[in-house]
Amino acid sequence: MYQAPSHFSRTNKANTYLAKEILEASPQKLLIKVYDFAIVNCKRKNMEKTNRALSELINALNYDEPQAKEIAIGLLKLYQYCQEQMRQGNTEIVATILTDLREAWLTVFNRKNV
Repeated sequence: MYQAPSHFSRTNKANTYLAKEILEASPQKLLIKVYDFAIVNCKRKNMEKTNRALSELINALNYDEPQAKEIAIGLLKLYQYCQEQMRQGNTEIVATILTDLREAWLTVFNRKNV
């Protein structure tokens, strides 16, 4: 009978925990997780994964509300700039931009909770 390696069961449990955490996360926590994923992969110089995260951020933008439209357009341009910089291998600038945006979102979320 086949016995899965012990690291497989640990990995499977970790994946189950991560899936549960994501399914139960608020939209704010999910946004921060996407930024975290993008930043980590940017620092690893993984263009594909960083640009995939940036695409998710682009797809999440809200252009429907008049108050949010201008901000969404600005973020779109910034995310597209980051994608282009990743293609050119300028990971430091992308990591800086994404880290600054992540911190800005955390500030906004913390103000709403006060």
